[in-house]
Amino acid sequence: MENKNFENDLNELIRTSMEIEDKPSFELNSRLKAEIYQKEAVIARKQTHSISLWFVPMILNFISFTLFAIFALLVISSPYIAKLIAGICLYMGTVGILITLLGVKRANLKENITVHIQKRGALV
Repeated sequence: MENKNFENDLNELIRTSMEIEDKPSFELNSRLKAEIYQKEAVIARKQTHSISLWFVPMILNFISFTLFAIFALLVISSPYIAKLIAGICLYMGTVGILITLLGVKRANLKENITVHIQKRGALV
């Protein structure tokens, strides 16, 4: 007898719990969704490796203008004109570095020029 009474109470409890239609408030629901999205973003960041390529144009610019300066010193016969052109080339290389650093600071260049690689090696 006790077993049937327990089953009836249990069935009654299950039925009443199924009838309850409590819904969370909109604010609580939106807060929970935001937390879930943040946790998913953190997990996604951990699964990818990011390589920022902001320094590549700066290095290529500096190398090319340095090579132009060396080329000018070797090819031009007049030493004053050769030194003037080499100085201009080195100045342009230095200005390229400053412009790149300014772009990194002002234009959020580090995040815009980034390659994301998944841990398995596939590009994202």
